[in-house]
Amino acid sequence: MIGRTPVILFVASFGVLAAFSSSRFLRQSAAPHFVYQGKAWLEGRLDIDPSVLPNLEDWACVREVLGHKVRCEGRPVASDKWYVSFPPFPAAAMLPAIVLHGYHFNDTSFTVLMGALAIAVFYLLLKRTSEFQLSIRREGENAALALLLGFGTLFFYCAIRGEVWFTAEILGVLLTSLYLKDSIGLRHPFRAGVFYSMATLTRTPLFFTGLFFLLECHREQVHFQFKKLIAFAAGALPLAALAATYNGIRFGNPVEFGHRFLFNNRVNQDIDAYGLFNLHYLPRNLEAAFLKLPIWHWKPFHLSYDADGLSLLLTLPWLIFLLTPKRFSRFQWNLWATAALCAVPGLFYQNTGRMQFGFRFSLDYTPYLILLLALGGWSLKSRWMVGALTLAVVINVWGAVAFSGYTEWVRHGM
Repeated sequence: MIGRTPVILFVASFGVLAAFSSSRFLRQSAAPHFVYQGKAWLEGRLDIDPSVLPNLEDWACVREVLGHKVRCEGRPVASDKWYVSFPPFPAAAMLPAIVLHGYHFNDTSFTVLMGALAIAVFYLLLKRTSEFQLSIRREGENAALALLLGFGTLFFYCAIRGEVWFTAEILGVLLTSLYLKDSIGLRHPFRAGVFYSMATLTRTPLFFTGLFFLLECHREQVHFQFKKLIAFAAGALPLAALAATYNGIRFGNPVEFGHRFLFNNRVNQDIDAYGLFNLHYLPRNLEAAFLKLPIWHWKPFHLSYDADGLSLLLTLPWLIFLLTPKRFSRFQWNLWATAALCAVPGLFYQNTGRMQFGFRFSLDYTPYLILLLALGGWSLKSRWMVGALTLAVVINVWGAVAFSGYTEWVRHGM
């Protein structure tokens, strides 16, 4: 049985997220790419009908030139093919509702719903660590840490607005929590593989979190658990093969999701010069992740933030407790190794995540960080911990209120 606590967390979180979503909750977002992808599938096509595109932001445009697929340059022509340049699983998750609502499906309320579900599932993940005696947290503490994920991290501002970039982040957190829950103790390896592939096909950096299952296969066992790994692979490979075929048909490359074909995008010049990943991008990603501070305005007095967001040291002030744990185990080492492997490639990526309130790519590994906080042994009632958690909620409430998403990008031309 699921129990009463996760149900309460789901209902309460849904109410708070919906309230902060405000009028956005009642309408489709300004970047409903996954809705359009799902509708195209239902129409029997992989590309998007260009006559129905709601905007030209972050769509891939492919042109055939002498038998080669190249990015569209200049004015689009009738033979160009338009695609969603993001991994496709969120569109698949929306399909049942798209059948009913078509292009008008509300991706904002969907994201709010997935956000509330992610908080409840993350509580079940924390409870699983307690059941396996990896954590000494009690039910109330696990509930508090689940709420920290929802309202004391960048999850908050991402969960209330829809839009393709933020919907993927929230669904990625949900699928990561399900993957981890089934991976701990190798409890359900096949199901863990399915959730892992779903997560990877939502946020590609989550591919690197497969390390966690590999480490679990040899955490307490004398011999590596090859049978468990085979079951995991059996769960993960079908969707992986389908996605590779899908990408090959669209872009001529099984591992290309479309970002090299982004139409008239600000990142194209960098991609052409340095590729998607390069040491050249490291300084600006480090700045966005750790050095960006609020912008103070005096006449009249108010705070704002850079388009690249705020430092994680401000949006996640409880990170300091991860560096000085009171207890440590091999399981915590596995979490650290997985979070690091997931995080590091993003520091060499061509995009900081702009436009954002905080370094949103950190959501890919935030569940691992909160698990480390849960296992680290610090009392949640200590004065310093209460202060850090309170500050985290205050700052991320500001983000939920202040950040306007794609509509702000359009308004300010950022």
